[in-house]
Amino acid sequence: MNHLKLLLLIFYFFSSCSNLPHNSPKINGVSFVASRDKAVQQHIDPVLSMHANHAAVMPFGFIKSLDHPEIMYNTNRQWFGETNDGARQYIKKLQENTIEVMLKPQIWIWQGEYTGKLKMKSEEDWKILEDSYRVFILDFAKIAQETNTAMLCIGTELEEFVNHRPAYWDALIKEIKDIYDGKLTYAANWDEYKRVPFWKELDFIGVDAYFPISESKTPTIEEAKMGWQRWKLELKELSQRHKKQIVFTEFGYRSVDFAGREPWDSNHEWKGVNLDAQTILTKALFEEHWNEEWFAGGFVWKWFIDHSKVGGTEDNQFTPQNKPVEAVIKDVFSLKK
Repeated sequence: MNHLKLLLLIFYFFSSCSNLPHNSPKINGVSFVASRDKAVQQHIDPVLSMHANHAAVMPFGFIKSLDHPEIMYNTNRQWFGETNDGARQYIKKLQENTIEVMLKPQIWIWQGEYTGKLKMKSEEDWKILEDSYRVFILDFAKIAQETNTAMLCIGTELEEFVNHRPAYWDALIKEIKDIYDGKLTYAANWDEYKRVPFWKELDFIGVDAYFPISESKTPTIEEAKMGWQRWKLELKELSQRHKKQIVFTEFGYRSVDFAGREPWDSNHEWKGVNLDAQTILTKALFEEHWNEEWFAGGFVWKWFIDHSKVGGTEDNQFTPQNKPVEAVIKDVFSLKK
């Protein structure tokens, strides 16, 4: 494809009128990380200061290995915020402050194995996993309904599970809808979302937006924005095909060199800090998406509840807290688009 044809294609996609439902304002959300402690007002005030209007509450279930079928959750060995009671308390406290909640129950596999590779070795184990996950997610669907939670995320990055058991997921979504009458999404990984078979049954197409967009140590804003063009075309096309908005169920960058190359990488052995890379990449993401009608908004990864004790200019992890990028997010969220 020559340069002129590429420009015409981009113009067509981004100038065409959309018949998608348009929700205003955008979902300006933070991923509110579970803690040992109850949420109190001093934990919510920094979220309000950011002008966030949504927060993801994330209780956890645990699996021993990638081929183990049983989920353990809501135990006395977990942090308070990871449990059923913790989820209820966080939801209530956020709602008291007029912050809408997406309840996003997640699975953690021992040693941090990637959940997308969760795959059973026998039909018997698949059945056990299905039953276990059904109990897990329906329990939180009941909590979402009881607490009048705005949105429920029915799973996060479970590609092999979804791919191998599509009939199970269709039936599960019907059961969830019998319990919970709010909005539904699923958090697909950036390289998974095009293959999810049940988007038509949900209200939003959820994407964990760790798209590779730059090979540079510290990209320019123009480079970062150009790196989004391929992915924007694909996201918009899928949104239009299903007539559903895209929500970034997670988005964000680490404050490290080459943060746009493999944004999903949480390797704690990486050294050094690059606050500029995090700031530029986040700014480019906002500029490329927040004005699009097919785009519903998203949830920054990640926001710890004890704001004064986390992040900072020596931290090279994902959180934007107490870093220059925090001001970028605040400026965008304050517009309430």
